[in-house]
Amino acid sequence: MPEGDVKSFYNGKNVFITGGTGFVGIALVEKLLRTTEVNKIYLLVRPKRDKEIYARLEEYIKNPIFSVLKEEKGSEVFTKLSAVQGDVGEDNLGLSNNDKQTLIDNVNIVFHCAATLDFEADLKCTVKINLLGTRRVVELCKKIKNLNGLLHVSSAYVNSHLLRVDEKLYPVPESADKVIELVESTPDKELEEKTKQILGKYINTYTFTKALAEIEVTNSVDLFPSCIVRPSMIVAAWKEPIPGWTNSKNGPQGFIMGAAKGVVRRLPVDPKLVCDYIPVDVVVNGIIVGAWKAAISRPSETLIFHLTSSTYKPFKWNIVAGSVDRLLHKYPLKSAVWYPTLKLLPSLFVFKLSALFFHWIPAYFLDAVTALSGGRPILRKLHSNINKSLDRLQPFIFTEWFFSNKKTMELHNSLSEQDKENFTLDLGPLVWRDYFENMAKGVRQFLHKEEPSSLEYAKKKDTIFLILNIILQVVIMSSIWFLFSTISGKSLTDCFLVLPITLIIFGIL
Repeated sequence: MPEGDVKSFYNGKNVFITGGTGFVGIALVEKLLRTTEVNKIYLLVRPKRDKEIYARLEEYIKNPIFSVLKEEKGSEVFTKLSAVQGDVGEDNLGLSNNDKQTLIDNVNIVFHCAATLDFEADLKCTVKINLLGTRRVVELCKKIKNLNGLLHVSSAYVNSHLLRVDEKLYPVPESADKVIELVESTPDKELEEKTKQILGKYINTYTFTKALAEIEVTNSVDLFPSCIVRPSMIVAAWKEPIPGWTNSKNGPQGFIMGAAKGVVRRLPVDPKLVCDYIPVDVVVNGIIVGAWKAAISRPSETLIFHLTSSTYKPFKWNIVAGSVDRLLHKYPLKSAVWYPTLKLLPSLFVFKLSALFFHWIPAYFLDAVTALSGGRPILRKLHSNINKSLDRLQPFIFTEWFFSNKKTMELHNSLSEQDKENFTLDLGPLVWRDYFENMAKGVRQFLHKEEPSSLEYAKKKDTIFLILNIILQVVIMSSIWFLFSTISGKSLTDCFLVLPITLIIFGIL
């Protein structure tokens, strides 16, 4: 094997993946199966109440992300997948003795992708999954007979109390053992009251427990090679396997999803601030290459790489602000409930005021119509959830972080030309406007489940909504003009200035 050959390194290897059913995990599985000759992929899968793990695996391989793989290698490639029942939130990962021994005897590379991403989760939950889950994975790795390395997926935001972050380990004031003991010995209500004090400088329980999890990984570097990758906000695929593919509703994908439906019309976003977005396929490349680098170099310290864009290919919403509405009408939904539009508001106060007119009033009206027609009203609940999430998300919405990715670029530049093409870490060629166009198409197809063949019908419906939207605006403006005239006792002509003033106010909102 020539040194630096990432692809050939994976030939014949057996890998174990936690979180393999998640957004990053499924993209990682697809990439390994499509571009390498791995021997076996063991997926840690939780059984659901109505589905055993093998039924979940059958459903798993039906995901559209595998369409290119099936065309290139056929369905027999999925014989390389093996579902292993377990849960990172349980002792010993919830593994049976037989499954555990199978992993110990056969696995060469471990990819630990599992985590709870819920920013509202309490400390007990995040400790159980993010911290103890990582400790359990590390304990398993210590027993694996032929382990080449452990790759741990962390987050760029583990150090979000710092606005400029380097690719290195930062100390955490509290020890993992102390936090675990505190969580296990403190009643839930008392723990909830103490959480803010325990977190200290950390924004939430997610960043705190992920920071502690990193230390769990680095503490074992004397026993086996390890690497930590820190992606920022992970978004739709840039290049592969399908440009725009996503199954995540987080971040801009969720924004576009709600806007295309016609129910989300305003966003609290400062278009001048840098937002750190990273395509999922680049994250997957970083995971694959990071594990390879740790395995071949066997470093004395855990390798850490930022999979980020803020210091190398920074994104600001003003880059695409002028084209988002165009995309909403270029790729409209047949299931839209109203004419789509999206405006960015750099103030949370202005957003809440604007939401009263553009979210809440339409939500009450449309929910009433839905209820009368026998449907299930959902818009008020949707906007209630949005409002509840604003407080916890505010630090992430209106803060700029800059994550250095110098080591990541050095890693990319050290690759062979073939590996640079197969596993690129370089965002240099990415054009954000083109990327967002593919994202808009991806959201339509993969989140809204609307095939390209339905686009013509959706465009006709969009035109009808445009006409109705104009009529509604005329009715609203006329009503305000007439109401002001009636209340003031003046003629419509004398009250004419109400129209431009109202237009200016709505323009601000």
